[in-house]
Amino acid sequence: MASWLGGLGSGLGQSLGQVGDSLSSLTGQISSFTKDILLEGAEEVGDAATELHVSNSRLREIESINAAQKLENDRLKKVCSDLEEKHEAAELQIKQLSIEYRNQLQQKEVEISHLKARQNALQEQLQKVQTAAQTAQLGAGVLPAATASASYVPEVRHSSGFEGDDMDFGDIIWSQQEINRLSNEVSRLESEVDHWKQIAVSSKVQGTNDAEQSEICKLQNVVKELKQNLSQEIDEHQHELSVLQDAHRQKLVELSRRHREELREYEERIEELENRLQQDGVSTDAVDDPKITEQKKKAQSPDGGQVEELQVVKDLEEEIRKLNHKLSSAKAENKNLLKEQEFAKLEKIQIAQDYEKLKSDFDALQRSVAEQDALLKEQKQLQSKTSLPQDVVSLQQALLEAENEIARLSSLNQHMITLKEQLKQHTETDSIIKQLKLDIDCERKKVSELETEKMKAFKELDSQKEKLSHCSYALNDLHITKQQLQDNIKDLQEQLRKAQECNSHSKKEIGELQQRLKEREEELRVSLSKLTEKNNEESNYTCQDLILKEREVEIAKLQEDVSEGKQINEDLQKSLSNLRTENGKLMAAIEELKQELSDAISEKKKVHLEKDTLVEALKMEKKQLESELNETGKRLLEQARNYEQTIEDLSKARSMDTSALQLEHERLVKLHQEKDFKLAELKKTVEQMELDHQETKEMLTTSLGGQKQLTDLIKEKEVFIEKYKNQALQAKQELEEYMEVSKKQDVLKQNLEEKDRSLAVMKEENNHLKEEIERLKDQQSRSTPVVEPKTLDIIIELESEVTQLKVIKNNLEEEIKVHKKTIEDQNQATVKLQQSLQEQRKEIDESKLQCQQMNVTHERLFLEKDEEIKNLQKTIEQIKTQLHKERQIIQTDASDLFQETKVQTLNGENGNEKHDLSKAEIERLVKGIKEREMEIKLLNEKNISLSQQIDQLSKDEVGKLTRIIQEKDLEIQALNARVSSASYRQDVLSLQQQLQAYVLEREQVLAVLSEKTRENSQLKTEYRNIMDMVAAKEAALVRLQEENRRLSSRSDNSSQDMSRETIQNLSRIIREKDIEIDALSQKCQTLLTVLQTSSTGADNGAGGVNSNQFEELLQERDKLKQQVKKMEEWKQQVITTVQNMQHESAHLQEELHRLQAQISVESDSTSRLQVDYNGLIQSYEQNEKKLKSFSQELAQVQHSIGQLYNTKDLLLSKLDLVTPSVATAATFSQLSGVQCSPSEALNEESKLLQNELEQLKKKLQEKDSTIRILQENNQRLSDSVATASEIERKSQEGTESEMRQIKEKHDVLQKSLREKDILIKSKSDQLLSVSENLSNKENENELLKQAVTNLKERNLILEMDIRKLKEENEKIVARCREKETEFRALQETNMQFSMMLKEKEFESHSMKEKALAFEKLLKDKEQGKTGELNQLLNEVKSMQEKAVTFQQERDQVMVALKQKQMESSALQSEVQHLHEKEQRLNQELERLRNHLLEMEDSYTREALAAEDREVKLRKKVLILEEKLASSSTAVENASHQASLQVESLQEQLNLVSKQRDETMLQLTISQDQVKQYALSLANLQMVLEQFQQEEKAMYSAELERHQKQSAEWKKKAENLEEKVVSLQESLEEANAALDAASRLTEQLDIKEEQIEELKKEGEIRREMLEDMQNKLMNLMNSTEGKVDKLLMRNLFIGHFHTPKNKRLEVLRLMGSILGLKKEELDQLLSEEQRGVTRWVTGWLGGGAGSKSVPSTPLRPTHQNIFNSSFSELFVKFLETESCPSLPPPKLSVHHMKPLGAAGTGKTSSTPPNSQMQDSPVSGMGRRPDANPFLAPRSAAVPLITPASSSGHLLMKPISDALPTFTPLPVSPDASAGAVLKDLLKQ
Repeated sequence: MASWLGGLGSGLGQSLGQVGDSLSSLTGQISSFTKDILLEGAEEVGDAATELHVSNSRLREIESINAAQKLENDRLKKVCSDLEEKHEAAELQIKQLSIEYRNQLQQKEVEISHLKARQNALQEQLQKVQTAAQTAQLGAGVLPAATASASYVPEVRHSSGFEGDDMDFGDIIWSQQEINRLSNEVSRLESEVDHWKQIAVSSKVQGTNDAEQSEICKLQNVVKELKQNLSQEIDEHQHELSVLQDAHRQKLVELSRRHREELREYEERIEELENRLQQDGVSTDAVDDPKITEQKKKAQSPDGGQVEELQVVKDLEEEIRKLNHKLSSAKAENKNLLKEQEFAKLEKIQIAQDYEKLKSDFDALQRSVAEQDALLKEQKQLQSKTSLPQDVVSLQQALLEAENEIARLSSLNQHMITLKEQLKQHTETDSIIKQLKLDIDCERKKVSELETEKMKAFKELDSQKEKLSHCSYALNDLHITKQQLQDNIKDLQEQLRKAQECNSHSKKEIGELQQRLKEREEELRVSLSKLTEKNNEESNYTCQDLILKEREVEIAKLQEDVSEGKQINEDLQKSLSNLRTENGKLMAAIEELKQELSDAISEKKKVHLEKDTLVEALKMEKKQLESELNETGKRLLEQARNYEQTIEDLSKARSMDTSALQLEHERLVKLHQEKDFKLAELKKTVEQMELDHQETKEMLTTSLGGQKQLTDLIKEKEVFIEKYKNQALQAKQELEEYMEVSKKQDVLKQNLEEKDRSLAVMKEENNHLKEEIERLKDQQSRSTPVVEPKTLDIIIELESEVTQLKVIKNNLEEEIKVHKKTIEDQNQATVKLQQSLQEQRKEIDESKLQCQQMNVTHERLFLEKDEEIKNLQKTIEQIKTQLHKERQIIQTDASDLFQETKVQTLNGENGNEKHDLSKAEIERLVKGIKEREMEIKLLNEKNISLSQQIDQLSKDEVGKLTRIIQEKDLEIQALNARVSSASYRQDVLSLQQQLQAYVLEREQVLAVLSEKTRENSQLKTEYRNIMDMVAAKEAALVRLQEENRRLSSRSDNSSQDMSRETIQNLSRIIREKDIEIDALSQKCQTLLTVLQTSSTGADNGAGGVNSNQFEELLQERDKLKQQVKKMEEWKQQVITTVQNMQHESAHLQEELHRLQAQISVESDSTSRLQVDYNGLIQSYEQNEKKLKSFSQELAQVQHSIGQLYNTKDLLLSKLDLVTPSVATAATFSQLSGVQCSPSEALNEESKLLQNELEQLKKKLQEKDSTIRILQENNQRLSDSVATASEIERKSQEGTESEMRQIKEKHDVLQKSLREKDILIKSKSDQLLSVSENLSNKENENELLKQAVTNLKERNLILEMDIRKLKEENEKIVARCREKETEFRALQETNMQFSMMLKEKEFESHSMKEKALAFEKLLKDKEQGKTGELNQLLNEVKSMQEKAVTFQQERDQVMVALKQKQMESSALQSEVQHLHEKEQRLNQELERLRNHLLEMEDSYTREALAAEDREVKLRKKVLILEEKLASSSTAVENASHQASLQVESLQEQLNLVSKQRDETMLQLTISQDQVKQYALSLANLQMVLEQFQQEEKAMYSAELERHQKQSAEWKKKAENLEEKVVSLQESLEEANAALDAASRLTEQLDIKEEQIEELKKEGEIRREMLEDMQNKLMNLMNSTEGKVDKLLMRNLFIGHFHTPKNKRLEVLRLMGSILGLKKEELDQLLSEEQRGVTRWVTGWLGGGAGSKSVPSTPLRPTHQNIFNSSFSELFVKFLETESCPSLPPPKLSVHHMKPLGAAGTGKTSSTPPNSQMQDSPVSGMGRRPDANPFLAPRSAAVPLITPASSSGHLLMKPISDALPTFTPLPVSPDASAGAVLKDLLKQ
């Protein structure tokens, strides 16, 4: 797993690194491209504002792109780093694992070596023992065990070839098996050694016997019999195998045949059912059609009633029911078929299971046969190794030993009987115990196997999960690649946009150029008009021809310029078209990329589907594993029950009587338990070992699988990367092409600008020439009085001719230069073409070489393959020979042969594939070569055409020049003839001399003037350019100042000061430059004045300009040039500063935007907070107001309560006053009653008293009433008080609750306020931090700016140094040139000296000869001429001295020459050194520039990275806070769960401790019992020895019982095994049934879906049927009164075309078509014979008759027929003729359609062609010659004869060809009149 991840990480890292590299290269290209565009923009845009705007926008775009790229780069880097870390971790894990495995392997090897050493030692001991036995006994033999031991030796030899590091897991397992086998062999050998030692000891004791020879013979016979039996059994096995194979093959053949037959039957049934279904549908349609026709007939016939229609409807309903019934039956049959298919599938599954069982049996048989073969082989090998006499000797020895043993045993037999019996008993008990142990082991093994299967399942689950994770990784990789593709596409789109922008710019420039051309042409026209005017004005002057010719030359030049401009335009248009095509290609490439993306997405979907299927499979496996676990749990429970039963048996045995048997039994049980425990422990250890081995194996397999997957992935990624590299290369090429096009456009622009400048220069020169002409005229006017008029005319003419010739000469020179340039260009082009041809030839040669190499390699491969085939054939022949020799070993060698043949075939296939590949490659190369040859041919043709064009041009130009020269020669001859008169020759000579003088002076002046004018014009142009630049810069500065002011208002004071200082500096520099420009302009004016004065002085006869003035002018010119250079340097500095300012302003603007965004966000938050705060304040104020109002209400309520209390007190006091008065009244009445009884006499008083009483009573009643009223009032008041108190309580409670709510709200508001305050504080802190960050950023920015400025200053200094060095270099070059000139002069002097020397030598020779002659003369005249001799000798000496001096001079000159050569070589070396220095400096400059750019990029990247880090850190902080919150909750939950788990674990611990205590108690009890049993055993052993003979019977009985028990146990075990087998089978069957059930359910679902679809289709068909019926009814209704116009027209024309004899037949045919009866037709025909007009009028004007029913014949009763005139009839005829007729149809049988066939496209319910055979249309098709007049239309519109027509034509569905129309109820008179009127109007 780790290795897999590591490999994946490495692959990803590589791919991502490549992507990063490609991205970085792309970014570099984009940055360079953007820089170029920016520079172009700066050059192109004239207006400074637009320039600034464009630059800012582009800067933003570039910065955004840069930021995006950087982000992506960082992301990719992070991904790379993560993957690298993973890779390293995986590698470390793999290393650790490999180290562990190697250590284990080394240990195993050491163990193997030890075991081998032990084996060798034991074998040596064995050999020693054998030799001892041989010496001791003469006839002693070796037992078959020795052979067995010897047979193991070759196996050991086989296992010796053991490798160290290159070990597989299988090799490890094999080594473990080898170790186990060797250990077993060692133990066996040790036992054999012991056995032989015992035999040796026993052989010493006993002697030999003669009676043992018979036993040896017997043993030999036994061996022979065994061998025979073995061979027989092998033969039988082989026979059975062959029989089984034959049976198996037959069974397979029968099964496959049955399966095929059943499949065919099912397919036939399905086809029959489909046919039935189709026939049912067809039959319904077929039934419907005749019924519909019958209904139509009935509808037509007037006698048919409604009863028949009802019957028809009923019939139709019954048929529909029948069809439904048939459909349902068909569905039932379909279901039955599906069931049968399912049964067949089940049978198939059973057959497959049988087949698998048979296969397994066959494999087992094969294995047994192979084992037998191996045994046979070993026996044969042993036989071959050991010779026959040795075998005999060994057998004799063995027999002797056996005889000795028998004798010894017979002597010791009696002594050992008792021991044997005891041993037998022990062995029997041991065998029983062993059997029980074996049973338990088997069960445990099964349990362990189940557990291992469970573990395997878990491991498989884990591996599946790992695979899923791998898939997810792969998906992520795909996503990443997709994103990269999208990024690439975006980049390409951006490049496309840029290219389009360039295109648009080029188009605009072309438009501007065209406008300029137009302006130039207009200027030309104006200049031409001016010229013509001037010519008219200057018609008096003689220089008219000159000016005209010059103008013509200028016009020609301008026209050439115009033509060149047009050509440029055409080139630009071509380039535009090329760009468009390239754009299209790019779009196509983008579409291809999109398709690839869609493919990638589809692949991703497929991966998802595969994942889903894997997940489902895993779920199924999980379910199976769960079921298996349940079963294992049940088995474990059963085993536990068995163990409990054993424990119960033991307890029962313990409860038995304490006897020796019982004790023995218990001892045996304990031993059994102990051994069980040991076995369990051993098994656990073995299982752990197996698990470890399995884990190691799985790890290795997973690592291998991971490596394979990684290799596949890496290959796929490499393919993807190659594709994208190719695409990127294509994009780069296209970009380069675009760049080249833009460069060409720039070059064209420059050419145009140069042309414009040359035009301006020409104009200036023209003006100057005009001025010169005027001056010349003035000179002529001044010099006229001196010269005669005739001579003057001649001079003027000569001058004009001279000027003309000069002009012509100049023009010719210019043309020659142009032609030379063109010739040079063409030569260069031809050179380039030749170079390209050579390159192509080289490429072709290389490709040919590659082809040859490929052929050579393929030939080598073929030779190797042939050799391999030969070797394989040899091996086959050898194998065949071996087969002939050894036919017994056929089965073992067959597989090898088969493998070899397979290898052969595979090798052959590989060879063929390679051959095919080589062929394909050769074909590709041949194609490439052909294409190259075609290209070469094309280039050759182009070369030839170009050379022809050049030749033609050169010929034409030479011809023109020769013509012009001839013309000029003729003119000169004429002039010479005119001038050659004798009278004028002397005057002419004098005048010519004067003229030559004047001409020389004039040429000098003109040369000076031209130089000055050129310099002046150059200075003027430079001045203008500088002024324009300054003006533009001033405008830009003004705008920048405005922007700076705006920025300064926002940004800090530091930036304000900086911008002000820069602006002030710039303004100062500009003022200084203005002053310099003014000074330059003044100097120019002074120069002009000087020139004019000098020219005037020259004219007056000064003879030329002073040299001092010229030197001053030259000095001034140099100064001006230096100033111009300075100005240019300053201009560059200004541009750089402006660009810096732009960059800074852009940065500042971005920062401002960012700050504004932050401020807006913060202002929004603050505004929200303020709104919340205001709302809270308002709510708080409202609550306060409510509180105040509530307090007021409370006060009022309390006041009202107080008032009520007061009223209550008053009422109570009043009541107290009323009660005592009532009491007094009562007492008073009692007293009066007492007194009145004695005083009866006093009546008056009594009356008075009565009155008073009555008054008092009244008063009392009144008081009572008042009391009642008061009581009622009191009650009311008390009630009101109670209600008021209740109201008060309620109000108090309400107020209290409201107060509580208000308090709660107040608290909430306070909390929210606090939170808001905290928020505000946090926001303010954030603001402060942001502001601090901003200030830090600004400081960093300032530092970066300072660094950038420092770097720029350094760069400027370096540039200055480079310039100085360049100047020095130029000086040195100048010095070199001077030295070279000096050297040349010296060479010339040297040559002169050499010539002089030669002359001197010649003179010396002559002198020597003279000396000899003198000597001869002296000899002749010695006597009288000694004085002369002396003189001659002196002269000779002097001459010799002179010769010596000459020689010395020559030597000096040679020495000087050598010195000069040395100096020149030194100078050359210095020059080379300087050149190298210059190159180095240039390289340093470029490096520094690149470094500057990189530094800027790095600074920007760091800034962006810092911003990204900030953003990421903030995000991380937020994520960490969220994680903290979630983790805190998780920790709480975890702590809670942990506490619960701790409690549960404590409870479990308590339970476990209790169980432990109980087990400990049981152990102590059992140990005590064991001790007791041991004591009792020790006591009982003595008793046993005494009672052995008595207890033999008991033992035997017990043994029998044990044997019975063991047999029962065996039976039980067998039963259990059978049950297990049956359960496994039932499990498999159940699984198969489950699978079948799942499949059945799936099939059922599918069938249900199919049934639903069929139902839907049935419903759709029903709806279609109903629609068709409705349509048919509509058609019947619509086609009742319709007549076929085309048919009628054809009939009408046919009638007139037929001869008069056969016209009746045509009329009958018409009647049959119109449905007329024979009687009516006969009547009409009889009437027609009487008069034709009635028939004609009936056909032409019978509209009224055919309105309602077309079948009714025309009667003579209709009056409107006679009213119609011939003109109306003619108009109707014209109308019928004017409607468009169909084209003549094809009369082939295939194209003939029945009438129903036309509507097939529209209607679905048409019958098939099979049922249309009986239709009348086919009848017409069979005999087309039924009517000769309608032959041409019969194919298009088939007519129906009355004999064969079953239904009317109008009842058929209307074809597409027939035009239909409804007869309108219009009177014939009106229609005809209207048409006639229209005709007359026309």
